[in-house]
Amino acid sequence: MYKKYAMLLLLCNLVFVTGLCCIRVAQRSRYASTPAFRMMIMDEMAGVEETSCQERMKTSSSGRRVIHYQVMERKARYDATDEEREILCRIVEAEAGGEDLNGKMLVAGVVLNRVENDKFPDTIKEVVFQTDHGICQFSPVRDGRYRKVKITEETVEAVDRALMGEDDSGGALYFVSRKSANPEKMKWFDRHRNRLFKYGGHEFFS
Repeated sequence: MYKKYAMLLLLCNLVFVTGLCCIRVAQRSRYASTPAFRMMIMDEMAGVEETSCQERMKTSSSGRRVIHYQVMERKARYDATDEEREILCRIVEAEAGGEDLNGKMLVAGVVLNRVENDKFPDTIKEVVFQTDHGICQFSPVRDGRYRKVKITEETVEAVDRALMGEDDSGGALYFVSRKSANPEKMKWFDRHRNRLFKYGGHEFFS
């Protein structure tokens, strides 16, 4: 007898608690439908987004720290002056105007590799205008194309990225277009330089 009353009382309590929970859920849904509530939620989400955008993906599932390249502090490979930047843009445009972005970056990389190599001058300007027995190292300087080119936005991007350290040149110090090069010149490259790879219309040597 008492057990029946106890079970009935317990059942009533469960019904009451369930009903109370349903009322609270309904109230929250009603609040959520109001413009003020939605704006409050959006403001909170915007704040979270603003504070977390640079922290996103810093830690991978394996526990290793991952830094997105856009938030890394990037150090310039070469602190070029405005004059040197234009010189590099002009020689890249003249030598690789028909290449894609990567091809242009590779040509810019060769110039910067020479700057860093003890066998070549120490500045972009000196490297680009260097002569060997009165012969210019870069044919566009010799034939005047260097002065006539119109620098494109893609070339500017290629130069900027190369200056900031993006480099897939493998340390190349020379590049040449076999198709348009003097056969004797190509023989010299094949005999005396180490061929690294070919990209687009250029072959790269160390």
